[in-house]
Amino acid sequence: METFELIAPCHFGLEAVLKREIIDLGYDVSRVEDGRVYFIGDMEAICRANVFLRTAERVLLMVGQFSAASFEALFENTKALDWARFIPKDGKCWVKKATSVKSKLHSIPDIQSVMKKAIVEKLKASHGVDRIPETGASYPLRVTLLKDVVTVSLDTSGDSLHKRGYRGTFVKAPISETLAAALILLTPWKKERILVDPFCGSGTFPIEAAMIAANMAPGMNRRFQAEEWKNLIGRKLWYDSIEEANDRLDLSVSTDIQGYDLDPAAVRIARQGAGRAGVDRLIHFQQRPVSQLSHPKAYGFLITNPPYGERLSNKEELARLYGQLGERFAALDRWSAFVITSYEETEHYMGRKADKKRKIYNGMLKTTFYQFMGPKPPRKEV
Repeated sequence: METFELIAPCHFGLEAVLKREIIDLGYDVSRVEDGRVYFIGDMEAICRANVFLRTAERVLLMVGQFSAASFEALFENTKALDWARFIPKDGKCWVKKATSVKSKLHSIPDIQSVMKKAIVEKLKASHGVDRIPETGASYPLRVTLLKDVVTVSLDTSGDSLHKRGYRGTFVKAPISETLAAALILLTPWKKERILVDPFCGSGTFPIEAAMIAANMAPGMNRRFQAEEWKNLIGRKLWYDSIEEANDRLDLSVSTDIQGYDLDPAAVRIARQGAGRAGVDRLIHFQQRPVSQLSHPKAYGFLITNPPYGERLSNKEELARLYGQLGERFAALDRWSAFVITSYEETEHYMGRKADKKRKIYNGMLKTTFYQFMGPKPPRKEV
């Protein structure tokens, strides 16, 4: 089967996690840039990447890459691409999103307009028609201009891959599903180990952890843009990917995953989300303040996204909250803690320097992922 270069965007700073995921799926990574990983794959890879990747924001099919420092060059180079290879004569193709960084061309509406005109002219010539009716499937494009280099790609995902389908329509969460999954995968946590989120909110960390524990493919219960592209991807490839996801799934796994929150509404929303995800049996949610955080067993993991300046403006309240988190963490027996926050006094209130710190952008907000490592549990004798 013919192969293509595919692009998987991700959160800045988490490219290594996504790269490992892609390699584990069986594909060769061709290059890594800030916020995106390029890999080689066929049409089956598009299906499997959309269904299985936990940390990618979407899967893009590269159409072409060229330099353009003028609108004339943008038009001619866009027109030179082999559009008929991807777009049928009734297909609707447009630049859904464009970004320009350090490039001479910076007017997004003009970039979109010029490229649309070039695509239509090329498709009319290639298909031998006077007009493109655009009554068929949609083929949205994502275009980036970086230092006058234009990367043109088809968006195979549609809705961002963080939309797993388990979060309620009107539920806003301070952390996305893809970011939560990536942060969990950055830790040494395994499904046999305890995981507690004392500020669980809508339950993103516990739900993503339960999905990882059950080997549940994050995209197995949603639709993708490329399912419309019957000229490129046969239905059987999608069916095969979902069948593979079902074969891998193990909901009988035993877990100790817990989520606490002071807000009863948040706990209710978290339970509903876990139910929609199909992992409610694997998680225990409870209304409980962080001051009551405890667990009788050793070697567990705290993985959490506490409130910080964006959500709590009262500095005294922040200090009290983080002080309680630090006190309860110290009382746990040989635990590790992983905290994503923009609160700069985190290490002070946790009572120690973090073993590792990683800068992460949570949306447009610069945060730090603090990693407080506990001792490893003793090896079990065979």
